[in-house]
This record gives sequence, C-alpha cells and structure tokens, in this order.
Amino acid sequence: MEILKAFENIETIRIENPADKIIKQLRNLISSGQLKPGDRLPAERILAERFGVGRGYIREAIMKLEFYGLLKTSPQSGTFVAGFSLKIIDSIFTDIINFNKNDFTSLIEARYYLEINAAALAAQRRTEEDIHSMKEALAEYDEKAKKGQAVVQEDMLFHIKLASATKNSVIESMLLILIPDLIKVIIENDICNTNRTTSSMKEHHKILDAIEAGDSGAAEKNMQLHLQKMMDNRTNFQVK
Repeated sequence: MEILKAFENIETIRIENPADKIIKQLRNLISSGQLKPGDRLPAERILAERFGVGRGYIREAIMKLEFYGLLKTSPQSGTFVAGFSLKIIDSIFTDIINFNKNDFTSLIEARYYLEINAAALAAQRRTEEDIHSMKEALAEYDEKAKKGQAVVQEDMLFHIKLASATKNSVIESMLLILIPDLIKVIIENDICNTNRTTSSMKEHHKILDAIEAGDSGAAEKNMQLHLQKMMDNRTNFQVK
C-alpha cells in the first residue's frame, strides 16, 4: 500500500496528436526566424514527406492555423504565414498549443450550440446539391449501421455536409476543427453504441426532412433533440 501511495500523483501519459506536433514545429520555425510573416509554405505533399506523416495531418494543422488567422491560403498562390508581428504570432500559437483537449465539457457545449444554429441556417440556405450530399451521407450511415458496423465517421460526415449547407465558411471551419476530438470522445466513451445508432438514424432523417422542407424551426428543434443526451451527460465523458 505504501508503494501505491507513491504513485498517486503520477500524471497520465497522453499521446499527442501529430497535427499539434506539426503546429509546434511551425511555431519553432517562425520564432527562430527561419519562417517569416509573408513566407509561402511548401506544398502539402512536400510537408507530409518532411514531417513524416500523412497529408491528412498536414491539412488538419493548416486548417487550425487558418482558423486562428496565422496562415492564409489562396487556391492560386498557396499557403502563407500571416503578416502579423512575431509577438502576436507567438502569443496565438501558445493559445492553440495550450488548448485543453481534455475539456470535453467545453467541446460538447461548443458543438451543441454551433450545430443547433447551423441546422436552422441550413434550412434557410440549402441547395438541391446540399440535400443530395446529405442524403448520400445518410445512406452510407444507414447501410453500415444496419450491418452493425462502426458509423462514427459516417455520422460526422453528415454533420459536415449540413454545416456546408449553411453557406457560412466560419461555421463550417469551426465544426471541422472540432471533428477530430469529437470522434475521439465518441469512440473512447462508447457513445455510438448499437442502441444509440438506431435512434440516431431516425433523428438524422428528421433533421434532414426539416432542412429539405426549409423549416428552420423544426431543423433547430430536431438537432437539439439529437444532441441533447450527449449534452446532458457531457461532464461524464473522459479519455480512458
């Protein structure tokens, strides 16, 4: 027992997301002056080779840094370091790196309020193409769910397509930033189990029906009902 007491204050070892490691190294390049405001970053393929990771992690890191305004991307010209002073850049980098990814309560609350409003906005602005994309995402979800397969990523894809239907690039970007950590919470806490998957199928279709009908009130209400259980239990979720 005495030996066990010695380990009471040991901190749990956490595996760092490769995207966050990329962000830290980019910060070091800027702080050291090797990468200056206005400099253009190499292409994704080259960055993936240099960092030794998949291009998906490069995109995730760039997306986060774009959201915070530290990088600017132009389809024609590439991705550039923002023209802020080094002091401002370093301060924002610190905020990103120190963001508490284990504060799942805040993560779930942010998703809850963001998506309720996104559903209402999507009902007002969706196009036929958006409806088609959401229906395709739900078809993939339903097919795998009926086979008893994991559907977390298909679930998130539907919500991404819904965010796209808002025609608000900031809402879409914010949700895309939350997605990796949301998937982690859902998987590690077994939120998307068989019973939940069955009820989610019905809830998704009610949300889509309201959006297709252009009924923002119903879309908002059905999204709230869809996310309510996760919201009510948000303080119980944690990394295993």
